[in-house]
Amino acid sequence: MPLTLKPGTAWQDAWQRALAAAPEAFREDRVRNLWNGAWQSDGHPLPAISPVDGSPIAGPPRLDAEAAGQAVRASLDQHRDWRHVPLPERRARVAAALDTLAEHRELLALLLVWEIGKPWRLAQADVDRAIDGVRWYVDGIDPMLEGRAPLDGPVSNIASWNYPMSVLVHAMLVQALAGNAVIAKTPTDGGLACLTLACALAHREGLPVTLVSGSGGELSEALVRAPEIGCVSFVGGRDTGGRVATAVADLGKRHILEQEGLNCWGIWEYSDWDALSAVIPKLFDYGKQRCTAYPRFVVQRSCFDAFLAAYLPAVRSVRLGHPLAVAAPEDPLPELDFGPLINAAKAKELADQVAEAVDRGAVPLHRGSLADGHFLPGQDTSAYLPPVTLLNPPPSSPLHHAEPFGPVDTIVLVDTEAELLAAMNASNGALVATLSCDDQDTAKRLAAEVRAFKIGLGKPRSRGDRDELFGGFGASWRGAFVGGDLLVRAVTQGPPDERPPGNFPDYHLMPEA
Repeated sequence: MPLTLKPGTAWQDAWQRALAAAPEAFREDRVRNLWNGAWQSDGHPLPAISPVDGSPIAGPPRLDAEAAGQAVRASLDQHRDWRHVPLPERRARVAAALDTLAEHRELLALLLVWEIGKPWRLAQADVDRAIDGVRWYVDGIDPMLEGRAPLDGPVSNIASWNYPMSVLVHAMLVQALAGNAVIAKTPTDGGLACLTLACALAHREGLPVTLVSGSGGELSEALVRAPEIGCVSFVGGRDTGGRVATAVADLGKRHILEQEGLNCWGIWEYSDWDALSAVIPKLFDYGKQRCTAYPRFVVQRSCFDAFLAAYLPAVRSVRLGHPLAVAAPEDPLPELDFGPLINAAKAKELADQVAEAVDRGAVPLHRGSLADGHFLPGQDTSAYLPPVTLLNPPPSSPLHHAEPFGPVDTIVLVDTEAELLAAMNASNGALVATLSCDDQDTAKRLAAEVRAFKIGLGKPRSRGDRDELFGGFGASWRGAFVGGDLLVRAVTQGPPDERPPGNFPDYHLMPEA
Protein backbone atom coordinates (compact mmCIF):
# COMPACT_ATOMS: atom_id res chain seq x y z
CA MET A 1 0.00 0.00 0.00
CA PRO A 2 1.47 3.45 -0.90
CA LEU A 3 2.48 5.59 2.05
CA THR A 4 0.81 8.92 2.77
CA LEU A 5 1.66 11.94 4.90
CA LYS A 6 0.25 11.62 8.41
CA PRO A 7 -2.76 14.00 8.64
CA GLY A 8 -2.02 17.16 10.60
CA THR A 9 1.76 16.91 10.18
CA ALA A 10 2.31 18.90 6.95
CA TRP A 11 4.68 21.86 7.04
CA GLN A 12 1.75 24.24 6.60
CA ASP A 13 0.03 22.63 9.58
CA ALA A 14 3.13 23.21 11.70
CA TRP A 15 3.59 26.75 10.37
CA GLN A 16 0.00 27.77 11.13
CA ARG A 17 0.29 26.33 14.62
CA ALA A 18 3.51 28.29 15.21
CA LEU A 19 1.84 31.46 13.88
CA ALA A 20 -1.05 30.96 16.29
CA ALA A 21 1.23 30.15 19.23
CA ALA A 22 3.55 33.15 18.77
CA PRO A 23 2.05 35.70 16.37
CA GLU A 24 4.56 38.29 17.56
CA ALA A 25 7.45 36.20 16.20
CA PHE A 26 5.96 34.89 12.95
CA ARG A 27 4.35 36.56 9.97
CA GLU A 28 2.42 34.76 7.26
CA ASP A 29 5.41 34.95 4.94
CA ARG A 30 8.45 35.13 7.23
CA VAL A 31 10.11 34.71 10.61
CA ARG A 32 11.28 37.73 12.62
CA ASN A 33 14.51 38.45 14.52
CA LEU A 34 14.43 39.13 18.28
CA TRP A 35 16.67 41.89 19.62
CA ASN A 36 16.46 44.97 21.82
CA GLY A 37 13.67 43.22 23.69
CA ALA A 38 11.33 43.19 20.68
CA TRP A 39 10.57 41.25 17.52
CA GLN A 40 11.96 42.98 14.45
CA SER A 41 10.88 42.63 10.83
CA ASP A 42 14.38 43.33 9.57
CA GLY A 43 16.93 41.29 7.72
CA HIS A 44 16.73 39.73 4.29
CA PRO A 45 14.78 36.44 4.29
CA LEU A 46 16.42 33.74 2.23
CA PRO A 47 14.57 30.84 0.62
CA ALA A 48 14.89 27.47 2.30
CA ILE A 49 13.77 23.91 1.64
CA SER A 50 13.07 20.99 3.93
CA PRO A 51 15.52 18.10 3.72
CA VAL A 52 12.54 15.77 4.24
CA ASP A 53 11.10 16.18 0.76
CA GLY A 54 12.68 19.26 -0.86
CA SER A 55 9.58 21.41 -0.31
CA PRO A 56 9.81 25.14 0.61
CA ILE A 57 9.93 26.16 4.28
CA ALA A 58 10.71 29.42 6.09
CA GLY A 59 14.19 30.80 5.51
CA PRO A 60 16.38 32.88 7.84
CA PRO A 61 15.94 36.69 7.89
CA ARG A 62 19.64 37.48 7.64
CA LEU A 63 20.97 40.63 9.29
CA ASP A 64 24.01 42.57 8.18
CA ALA A 65 26.99 43.36 10.40
CA GLU A 66 25.68 46.79 11.41
CA ALA A 67 22.33 45.46 12.62
CA ALA A 68 24.06 42.60 14.45
CA GLY A 69 26.25 45.12 16.24
CA GLN A 70 23.17 47.03 17.35
CA ALA A 71 21.64 43.81 18.62
CA VAL A 72 24.75 43.02 20.67
CA ARG A 73 24.83 46.49 22.21
CA ALA A 74 21.15 46.18 23.11
CA SER A 75 21.83 42.80 24.70
CA LEU A 76 24.50 44.39 26.88
CA ASP A 77 21.88 46.82 28.20
CA GLN A 78 19.61 43.85 28.97
CA HIS A 79 22.52 42.08 30.65
CA ARG A 80 23.28 45.00 32.96
CA ASP A 81 19.69 44.90 34.21
CA TRP A 82 19.27 41.12 34.33
CA ARG A 83 22.42 40.41 36.30
CA HIS A 84 20.89 42.28 39.25
CA VAL A 85 17.59 40.37 39.18
CA PRO A 86 17.47 38.23 42.35
CA LEU A 87 18.05 34.51 41.82
CA PRO A 88 14.56 33.47 43.06
CA GLU A 89 12.98 35.63 40.37
CA ARG A 90 15.33 34.35 37.69
CA ARG A 91 14.54 30.80 38.74
CA ALA A 92 10.79 31.47 38.61
CA ARG A 93 10.99 32.98 35.14
CA VAL A 94 13.09 30.15 33.72
CA ALA A 95 10.73 27.60 35.31
CA ALA A 96 7.77 29.37 33.72
CA ALA A 97 9.51 29.27 30.35
CA LEU A 98 10.05 25.53 30.76
CA ASP A 99 6.37 25.02 31.53
CA THR A 100 5.31 26.76 28.32
CA LEU A 101 7.93 24.90 26.30
CA ALA A 102 6.48 21.67 27.64
CA GLU A 103 2.98 22.79 26.56
CA HIS A 104 4.28 23.21 23.00
CA ARG A 105 6.44 20.07 23.02
CA GLU A 106 4.83 18.35 20.04
CA LEU A 107 4.85 21.49 17.87
CA LEU A 108 8.53 22.12 18.61
CA ALA A 109 9.28 18.51 17.69
CA LEU A 110 7.26 18.70 14.45
CA LEU A 111 9.14 21.82 13.41
CA LEU A 112 12.40 19.95 14.01
CA VAL A 113 11.23 17.12 11.76
CA TRP A 114 10.62 19.46 8.84
CA GLU A 115 13.59 21.75 9.39
CA ILE A 116 16.39 19.29 10.13
CA GLY A 117 14.89 15.91 9.25
CA LYS A 118 14.83 14.28 12.67
CA PRO A 119 12.59 11.22 13.04
CA TRP A 120 9.67 11.83 15.38
CA ARG A 121 11.14 9.88 18.31
CA LEU A 122 14.44 11.74 18.18
CA ALA A 123 12.79 15.13 17.66
CA GLN A 124 10.71 14.63 20.78
CA ALA A 125 13.78 13.49 22.68
CA ASP A 126 15.62 16.67 21.68
CA VAL A 127 12.84 18.82 23.12
CA ASP A 128 12.51 16.70 26.26
CA ARG A 129 16.25 16.75 26.99
CA ALA A 130 16.25 20.54 26.84
CA ILE A 131 13.32 20.89 29.22
CA ASP A 132 14.33 18.16 31.67
CA GLY A 133 17.98 19.23 31.64
CA VAL A 134 17.23 22.85 32.50
CA ARG A 135 14.76 21.79 35.21
CA TRP A 136 17.66 19.99 36.88
CA TYR A 137 19.56 23.27 37.01
CA VAL A 138 16.53 25.20 38.23
CA ASP A 139 16.20 22.78 41.15
CA GLY A 140 19.90 22.78 42.04
CA ILE A 141 21.29 26.16 41.00
CA ASP A 142 21.78 27.68 44.47
CA PRO A 143 25.02 25.90 45.52
CA MET A 144 26.38 26.23 41.96
CA LEU A 145 26.20 30.03 42.19
CA GLU A 146 27.56 30.36 45.71
CA GLY A 147 30.39 32.91 45.66
CA ARG A 148 29.92 33.55 41.94
CA ALA A 149 28.59 36.44 39.84
CA PRO A 150 27.35 36.86 36.27
CA LEU A 151 29.81 37.83 33.57
CA ASP A 152 30.43 41.44 32.53
CA GLY A 153 28.59 40.93 29.25
CA PRO A 154 26.11 38.61 27.53
CA VAL A 155 26.90 35.10 26.34
CA SER A 156 27.02 34.68 22.56
CA ASN A 157 25.89 31.26 21.29
CA ILE A 158 26.83 29.96 17.85
CA ALA A 159 25.75 26.35 17.44
CA SER A 160 25.32 23.78 14.71
CA TRP A 161 21.88 22.78 13.44
CA ASN A 162 21.66 19.21 14.74
CA TYR A 163 20.46 19.79 18.32
CA PRO A 164 18.62 23.15 18.46
CA MET A 165 16.80 22.36 21.69
CA SER A 166 18.90 19.99 23.80
CA VAL A 167 22.17 21.84 23.12
CA LEU A 168 21.40 25.44 22.11
CA VAL A 169 18.18 26.27 23.99
CA HIS A 170 19.40 24.25 26.99
CA ALA A 171 22.61 26.29 27.15
CA MET A 172 20.79 29.61 26.70
CA LEU A 173 18.35 28.96 29.54
CA VAL A 174 21.08 27.85 31.96
CA GLN A 175 23.16 30.91 31.03
CA ALA A 176 20.14 33.15 31.75
CA LEU A 177 19.46 31.33 35.01
CA ALA A 178 23.05 32.10 36.02
CA GLY A 179 22.40 35.83 35.52
CA ASN A 180 23.45 36.52 31.94
CA ALA A 181 21.66 37.93 28.94
CA VAL A 182 21.99 35.52 26.03
CA ILE A 183 22.41 35.90 22.29
CA ALA A 184 21.98 33.11 19.74
CA LYS A 185 22.62 32.97 16.03
CA THR A 186 20.21 30.77 14.12
CA PRO A 187 22.15 27.88 12.56
CA THR A 188 22.49 28.50 8.82
CA ASP A 189 21.30 25.03 7.81
CA GLY A 190 18.15 24.61 9.88
CA GLY A 191 16.16 24.99 13.08
CA LEU A 192 14.92 28.54 12.48
CA ALA A 193 11.21 28.13 13.24
CA CYS A 194 11.78 25.81 16.21
CA LEU A 195 14.28 28.20 17.78
CA THR A 196 12.08 31.20 17.06
CA LEU A 197 9.12 29.59 18.83
CA ALA A 198 11.29 28.55 21.79
CA CYS A 199 12.75 32.05 22.11
CA ALA A 200 9.29 33.62 21.81
CA LEU A 201 8.06 31.53 24.72
CA ALA A 202 11.13 32.41 26.80
CA HIS A 203 10.88 36.09 25.92
CA ARG A 204 7.26 36.19 27.12
CA GLU A 205 8.47 35.14 30.56
CA GLY A 206 10.86 38.07 30.69
CA LEU A 207 14.11 36.27 29.86
CA PRO A 208 16.79 38.46 28.19
CA VAL A 209 16.99 36.52 24.93
CA THR A 210 18.31 37.73 21.57
CA LEU A 211 17.92 35.61 18.41
CA VAL A 212 19.39 36.76 15.09
CA SER A 213 20.07 35.22 11.70
CA GLY A 214 22.92 35.89 9.33
CA SER A 215 26.05 34.52 7.76
CA GLY A 216 28.82 33.55 10.14
CA GLY A 217 31.36 35.66 8.27
CA GLU A 218 29.26 38.80 8.41
CA LEU A 219 28.10 38.43 12.01
CA SER A 220 31.33 37.15 13.56
CA GLU A 221 32.65 40.64 14.25
CA ALA A 222 29.63 41.33 16.44
CA LEU A 223 28.97 37.88 17.93
CA VAL A 224 32.59 36.89 18.58
CA ARG A 225 34.84 39.95 18.63
CA ALA A 226 32.59 42.67 20.04
CA PRO A 227 33.87 44.01 23.39
CA GLU A 228 30.34 43.78 24.81
CA ILE A 229 30.41 39.95 24.63
CA GLY A 230 31.25 38.27 27.93
CA CYS A 231 31.62 34.70 26.62
CA VAL A 232 31.46 32.88 23.30
CA SER A 233 29.86 29.42 23.24
CA PHE A 234 30.40 27.58 19.95
CA VAL A 235 29.38 24.13 18.69
CA GLY A 236 30.47 23.15 15.20
CA GLY A 237 33.25 22.06 12.88
CA ARG A 238 36.98 22.49 13.30
CA ASP A 239 37.49 24.98 10.46
CA THR A 240 35.00 27.52 11.79
CA GLY A 241 35.88 26.67 15.38
CA GLY A 242 39.54 27.32 14.68
CA ARG A 243 38.78 30.83 13.47
CA VAL A 244 36.63 31.48 16.53
CA ALA A 245 39.37 30.07 18.78
CA THR A 246 41.95 32.41 17.26
CA ALA A 247 39.67 35.41 17.77
CA VAL A 248 38.80 34.69 21.41
CA ALA A 249 42.43 33.86 22.25
CA ASP A 250 43.58 37.17 20.80
CA LEU A 251 40.94 39.00 22.84
CA GLY A 252 41.37 36.97 26.04
CA LYS A 253 37.65 36.30 26.01
CA ARG A 254 35.85 33.56 27.99
CA HIS A 255 34.95 30.73 25.62
CA ILE A 256 33.45 27.25 25.23
CA LEU A 257 34.24 25.75 21.83
CA GLU A 258 32.97 22.25 21.12
CA GLN A 259 34.41 20.94 17.85
CA GLU A 260 34.35 17.72 15.91
CA GLY A 261 36.66 14.73 16.27
CA LEU A 262 36.82 11.25 14.78
CA ASN A 263 35.19 9.17 17.54
CA CYS A 264 36.41 5.57 17.33
CA TRP A 265 35.19 2.21 18.59
CA GLY A 266 38.08 -0.17 19.19
CA ILE A 267 37.71 -3.98 19.09
CA TRP A 268 40.52 -5.94 20.76
CA GLU A 269 40.55 -9.53 22.07
CA TYR A 270 36.76 -9.52 22.11
CA SER A 271 34.05 -12.19 21.76
CA ASP A 272 30.68 -10.84 22.98
CA TRP A 273 29.36 -10.31 19.46
CA ASP A 274 25.69 -10.42 20.41
CA ALA A 275 26.18 -7.33 22.57
CA LEU A 276 27.93 -5.49 19.75
CA SER A 277 25.31 -6.49 17.19
CA ALA A 278 22.54 -5.15 19.43
CA VAL A 279 24.10 -1.68 19.65
CA ILE A 280 25.06 -1.19 15.97
CA PRO A 281 21.61 0.07 14.78
CA LYS A 282 21.46 2.55 17.66
CA LEU A 283 24.74 4.06 16.50
CA PHE A 284 22.94 5.17 13.33
CA ASP A 285 20.47 7.40 15.20
CA TYR A 286 19.90 10.57 13.19
CA GLY A 287 22.21 9.28 10.46
CA LYS A 288 25.25 9.80 12.70
CA GLN A 289 24.75 13.57 12.38
CA ARG A 290 25.88 14.27 15.91
CA CYS A 291 29.11 15.11 17.68
CA THR A 292 29.16 11.84 19.64
CA ALA A 293 28.57 9.51 16.68
CA TYR A 294 30.92 6.57 16.09
CA PRO A 295 31.88 6.51 12.38
CA ARG A 296 35.13 4.54 12.79
CA PHE A 297 35.69 0.96 13.96
CA VAL A 298 39.27 -0.06 14.68
CA VAL A 299 39.25 -3.86 14.62
CA GLN A 300 41.86 -6.47 15.50
CA ARG A 301 42.55 -8.35 12.27
CA SER A 302 42.34 -11.79 13.87
CA CYS A 303 38.69 -11.23 14.87
CA PHE A 304 37.58 -9.37 11.75
CA ASP A 305 35.53 -12.29 10.43
CA ALA A 306 33.57 -12.53 13.68
CA PHE A 307 33.14 -8.76 13.74
CA LEU A 308 31.64 -8.79 10.23
CA ALA A 309 29.30 -11.64 11.13
CA ALA A 310 27.91 -9.45 13.94
CA TYR A 311 28.07 -6.10 12.16
CA LEU A 312 26.59 -6.78 8.72
CA PRO A 313 23.18 -8.20 9.77
CA ALA A 314 22.83 -5.32 12.23
CA VAL A 315 23.59 -2.57 9.70
CA ARG A 316 21.21 -4.17 7.21
CA SER A 317 18.41 -3.75 9.77
CA VAL A 318 18.80 0.03 9.93
CA ARG A 319 15.65 1.84 8.76
CA LEU A 320 15.58 5.21 7.00
CA GLY A 321 12.93 7.24 5.25
CA HIS A 322 10.36 10.03 5.44
CA PRO A 323 9.76 10.70 9.16
CA LEU A 324 6.05 11.51 8.70
CA ALA A 325 4.96 8.86 6.18
CA VAL A 326 2.35 6.28 7.26
CA ALA A 327 0.44 3.47 5.60
CA ALA A 328 -2.90 4.57 7.03
CA PRO A 329 -4.01 7.90 8.56
CA GLU A 330 -4.56 6.36 11.99
CA ASP A 331 -1.12 4.72 12.11
CA PRO A 332 1.52 6.06 14.51
CA LEU A 333 4.51 7.84 13.01
CA PRO A 334 7.20 5.40 11.84
CA GLU A 335 10.03 4.12 14.02
CA LEU A 336 13.05 5.09 11.93
CA ASP A 337 16.74 5.22 12.76
CA PHE A 338 17.19 8.26 10.58
CA GLY A 339 15.63 10.38 7.87
CA PRO A 340 17.40 12.72 5.47
CA LEU A 341 20.78 14.32 5.93
CA ILE A 342 20.64 18.05 6.58
CA ASN A 343 20.49 18.83 2.85
CA ALA A 344 20.99 17.35 -0.59
CA ALA A 345 24.42 18.96 -0.92
CA LYS A 346 25.66 17.05 2.13
CA ALA A 347 24.28 13.78 0.80
CA LYS A 348 26.04 14.34 -2.53
CA GLU A 349 29.28 15.35 -0.82
CA LEU A 350 29.34 12.13 1.19
CA ALA A 351 28.36 9.99 -1.79
CA ASP A 352 31.21 11.56 -3.78
CA GLN A 353 33.68 10.94 -0.94
CA VAL A 354 32.61 7.30 -0.79
CA ALA A 355 33.01 6.88 -4.55
CA GLU A 356 36.42 8.53 -4.49
CA ALA A 357 37.59 6.39 -1.54
CA VAL A 358 36.52 3.20 -3.33
CA ASP A 359 38.23 4.37 -6.51
CA ARG A 360 41.44 4.79 -4.50
CA GLY A 361 41.32 1.39 -2.85
CA ALA A 362 38.75 1.30 -0.05
CA VAL A 363 36.73 -1.92 0.02
CA PRO A 364 32.92 -1.48 0.14
CA LEU A 365 31.56 -3.97 2.67
CA HIS A 366 27.98 -2.72 2.75
CA ARG A 367 25.89 -0.34 0.68
CA GLY A 368 22.27 0.22 1.56
CA SER A 369 19.65 1.15 -0.99
CA LEU A 370 17.04 3.89 -1.07
CA ALA A 371 14.76 1.30 -2.65
CA ASP A 372 14.45 -0.24 0.82
CA GLY A 373 13.56 3.11 2.40
CA HIS A 374 10.27 4.33 3.85
CA PHE A 375 9.15 6.99 1.35
CA LEU A 376 6.09 8.65 -0.12
CA PRO A 377 5.41 7.84 -3.77
CA GLY A 378 7.50 10.07 -6.01
CA GLN A 379 8.93 12.19 -3.22
CA ASP A 380 12.25 14.02 -3.52
CA THR A 381 14.93 11.82 -1.90
CA SER A 382 18.00 13.87 -2.85
CA ALA A 383 18.93 14.51 0.81
CA TYR A 384 18.83 10.82 1.76
CA LEU A 385 21.88 8.56 1.90
CA PRO A 386 21.59 4.90 2.92
CA PRO A 387 24.23 3.39 5.22
CA VAL A 388 27.65 2.68 3.70
CA THR A 389 30.55 0.75 5.22
CA LEU A 390 34.09 0.93 3.85
CA LEU A 391 37.17 -1.08 4.79
CA ASN A 392 40.50 0.76 4.92
CA PRO A 393 39.72 4.19 3.43
CA PRO A 394 42.90 5.56 1.80
CA PRO A 395 44.91 8.20 3.69
CA SER A 396 44.12 10.69 0.91
CA SER A 397 40.39 10.47 1.64
CA PRO A 398 38.61 12.76 4.13
CA LEU A 399 36.92 9.60 5.38
CA HIS A 400 40.30 8.43 6.68
CA HIS A 401 40.88 11.25 9.14
CA ALA A 402 37.73 13.35 9.57
CA GLU A 403 34.22 12.88 10.92
CA PRO A 404 31.83 12.32 7.97
CA PHE A 405 28.74 13.57 9.85
CA GLY A 406 26.58 11.08 8.01
CA PRO A 407 25.77 7.34 7.84
CA VAL A 408 29.19 6.25 6.58
CA ASP A 409 31.17 3.78 8.68
CA THR A 410 34.84 3.09 8.06
CA ILE A 411 36.79 0.11 9.38
CA VAL A 412 40.54 -0.01 9.95
CA LEU A 413 42.30 -3.30 10.72
CA VAL A 414 45.21 -3.48 13.17
CA ASP A 415 47.53 -6.18 14.48
CA THR A 416 49.09 -4.64 17.59
CA GLU A 417 47.99 -2.54 20.51
CA ALA A 418 50.22 0.29 19.29
CA GLU A 419 48.44 0.27 15.93
CA LEU A 420 45.07 0.20 17.68
CA LEU A 421 45.89 3.30 19.72
CA ALA A 422 47.40 5.14 16.77
CA ALA A 423 44.28 4.52 14.70
CA MET A 424 41.96 5.57 17.52
CA ASN A 425 43.91 8.80 17.98
CA ALA A 426 43.97 9.68 14.27
CA SER A 427 42.15 13.01 14.58
CA ASN A 428 44.22 14.68 17.34
CA GLY A 429 41.55 14.45 19.99
CA ALA A 430 37.95 13.30 20.19
CA LEU A 431 34.89 13.81 22.33
CA VAL A 432 34.07 10.14 22.94
CA ALA A 433 35.51 6.69 22.26
CA THR A 434 34.72 3.09 23.19
CA LEU A 435 36.82 -0.03 23.68
CA SER A 436 35.35 -3.52 23.50
CA CYS A 437 37.63 -6.05 25.19
CA ASP A 438 36.76 -9.22 27.04
CA ASP A 439 39.30 -8.38 29.74
CA GLN A 440 38.32 -5.20 31.56
CA ASP A 441 41.84 -4.58 32.85
CA THR A 442 43.11 -4.59 29.28
CA ALA A 443 40.34 -2.22 28.27
CA LYS A 444 41.15 0.20 31.09
CA ARG A 445 44.86 0.09 30.29
CA LEU A 446 44.25 0.89 26.64
CA ALA A 447 41.65 3.53 27.48
CA ALA A 448 44.26 5.51 29.35
CA GLU A 449 46.08 6.04 26.04
CA VAL A 450 43.05 7.12 24.00
CA ARG A 451 42.71 10.88 23.57
CA ALA A 452 38.98 11.20 24.12
CA PHE A 453 37.14 12.98 26.93
CA LYS A 454 34.72 10.12 27.57
CA ILE A 455 35.62 6.49 27.00
CA GLY A 456 33.11 3.68 27.18
CA LEU A 457 33.99 0.07 27.95
CA GLY A 458 31.84 -1.96 25.59
CA LYS A 459 29.17 0.75 25.52
CA PRO A 460 28.76 4.01 23.60
CA ARG A 461 29.19 7.34 25.36
CA SER A 462 27.01 10.39 24.81
CA ARG A 463 27.19 14.10 25.42
CA GLY A 464 25.37 13.55 28.70
CA ASP A 465 22.85 15.50 30.72
CA ARG A 466 22.54 17.18 34.08
CA ASP A 467 25.59 16.43 36.25
CA GLU A 468 27.51 14.53 33.56
CA LEU A 469 30.60 16.49 32.52
CA PHE A 470 31.54 17.04 28.90
CA GLY A 471 34.59 18.24 27.02
CA GLY A 472 37.22 17.08 24.58
CA PHE A 473 40.93 16.51 24.06
CA GLY A 474 43.21 18.00 21.44
CA ALA A 475 41.56 19.94 18.64
CA SER A 476 38.07 18.63 19.53
CA TRP A 477 37.59 21.21 22.29
CA ARG A 478 38.83 24.67 23.20
CA GLY A 479 38.03 26.53 26.38
CA ALA A 480 36.01 25.62 29.45
CA PHE A 481 34.48 22.18 29.92
CA VAL A 482 30.74 21.99 30.63
CA GLY A 483 28.13 19.77 32.25
CA GLY A 484 26.87 19.91 35.82
CA ASP A 485 28.25 22.83 37.79
CA LEU A 486 31.01 23.32 35.21
CA LEU A 487 28.49 24.82 32.79
CA VAL A 488 27.53 27.39 35.42
CA ARG A 489 31.18 28.07 36.31
CA ALA A 490 31.97 28.61 32.63
CA VAL A 491 29.46 31.47 32.37
CA THR A 492 29.99 33.12 35.76
CA GLN A 493 32.86 34.82 37.57
CA GLY A 494 34.52 33.30 40.61
CA PRO A 495 37.70 34.16 42.51
CA PRO A 496 40.22 36.29 40.56
CA ASP A 497 42.80 33.49 40.43
CA GLU A 498 40.32 30.79 39.34
CA ARG A 499 41.40 28.40 36.59
CA PRO A 500 38.33 26.62 35.21
CA PRO A 501 38.74 23.04 34.00
CA GLY A 502 39.15 23.04 30.26
CA ASN A 503 41.45 22.96 27.27
CA PHE A 504 43.07 26.38 26.96
CA PRO A 505 46.07 27.68 24.98
CA ASP A 506 48.24 27.85 28.11
CA TYR A 507 46.91 24.90 30.13
CA HIS A 508 44.78 21.74 30.10
CA LEU A 509 42.97 21.00 33.35
CA MET A 510 40.68 18.03 33.92
CA PRO A 511 37.84 18.26 36.45
CA GLU A 512 38.45 16.85 39.88
CA ALA A 513 37.24 13.26 40.24
